[in-house]
Amino acid sequence: MSWEALARARYLNLESFRRDGTAVRTPLWFAPGGDGVLFVYTRADAAKVKRLRRAPGCRIAACDMRGNVAGPWLDATAAIVSGDVAARGMALLDRRYWPWKQLIGVLARLRPGARRVVMALRARE
Repeated sequence: MSWEALARARYLNLESFRRDGTAVRTPLWFAPGGDGVLFVYTRADAAKVKRLRRAPGCRIAACDMRGNVAGPWLDATAAIVSGDVAARGMALLDRRYWPWKQLIGVLARLRPGARRVVMALRARE
């Protein structure tokens, strides 16, 4: 499966790595952003964010909503984005997962301190 084929999937499985090299898999919503980038969002204090800040190399694969992998793994690099890039990523995610993402967004605003971050995933060459 190519990067473009992955972009057509509904969910992706993100595999990040602990300090000891143990892989941790997480199914996520994502939105293709063009130019070979995929946007994901999550809580700023999530363990995957901490792992990716330390070591941005990861692997991604298409999966179902439960995380069952449905294609080959592709090497990627993750970076936390901000400003206009993050706003664009969130808008793409809002459009793709409407109305569920909006509902989750409302519920998240009810929890004080539940800050979110947007990450851009790019194919590693």
